[in-house]
Amino acid sequence: MPTIDPAEVEFSAIRAQGPGGQNVNKVSCAVHLRFAVAASSLPEPVKERLLALADSRITRDGVVVLKAQASRSLEQNKIDGLRRLQELVDSVATAPVVRRATRPTYGSQRRRLESKTKSGATKALRGKVFD
Repeated sequence: MPTIDPAEVEFSAIRAQGPGGQNVNKVSCAVHLRFAVAASSLPEPVKERLLALADSRITRDGVVVLKAQASRSLEQNKIDGLRRLQELVDSVATAPVVRRATRPTYGSQRRRLESKTKSGATKALRGKVFD
């Protein structure tokens, strides 16, 4: 699995949102992480799969933007943001297995047709009764 180099990630401290009293109003402890995928040292296939994700955290320019504000500590938020970024990269690190189309077996075709015949007969019995 490819690992993220922290030197390739741009951190900027911002004020956190939500409740927290004076601490939220005074201290910039939340972190914005910006990670340029194209300029990173990730392998090319991983870059392509990462940019192909339909994720709102990835901009049109190919920059992953994450906001970490779970903790009151700036360092802890940096660690949390890097962990989340690594999880995002790990999710696309392995190539998806390509499904090869196969033909249904003779037995499965027969069982399917038998079940269709059986359910059709059941439904035919639900009609009006004539004397």
